[in-house]
Amino acid sequence: MYIPKYFKVTDVSEIWDFVQKNSFGTMVTTKQGKPIATHLPLQLIKEGDPCYITGHMAYGNPQWRTFETCEDVLVMFQGPHAYISSSWYEQENVPTWNYQAVHVYGTASILNEEELKQDLTMLLQKYEENRENPVLWDKLSPQLLESQLKGIVGFKIKVGEIQAAYKLSQNRNETDYIHIIDKLQNEGNPNSKQMAELMEKRLKNHI
Repeated sequence: MYIPKYFKVTDVSEIWDFVQKNSFGTMVTTKQGKPIATHLPLQLIKEGDPCYITGHMAYGNPQWRTFETCEDVLVMFQGPHAYISSSWYEQENVPTWNYQAVHVYGTASILNEEELKQDLTMLLQKYEENRENPVLWDKLSPQLLESQLKGIVGFKIKVGEIQAAYKLSQNRNETDYIHIIDKLQNEGNPNSKQMAELMEKRLKNHI
């Protein structure tokens, strides 16, 4: 990923926090030179060094069969994004787009049945524990679980290279920056509002 110096993020703890909060990612591999992508809920497993990204996909999805032949797997995570009009600047310029993105490269392997069960248990715990009637692993019938497990393949990706870009108008002067926040807040668009909140938080942290 091309990352100009203004927008490069290197703080690993900050990057992992972003991944945890934006964990529905896109996994890309290649088959005979052609890219294949799947959109998946993923988990970050930090057990010292290295870290792993885990997940599962349908058995019928051909992508998992590419793991053995792919030297690298690419996983992309994206946060809020928004169009930035150049009419919001003091001086003439061109429009742009603000965004947050993290790319993770690594090697993928298949989880065994016990590892897959453990990963699914953690996934349900993450998304169900705060719900009124949580559907957790131990509340589901063994018959249902057995039949569903036959239809999926679990995997883990050993994290190698990490690239992160937060393009939040850091290259604009303070007047433009504050004006952009104000304009985004009034766009009436959820993504624009989230971007405004991110930029405002960054501004407060740098004062």
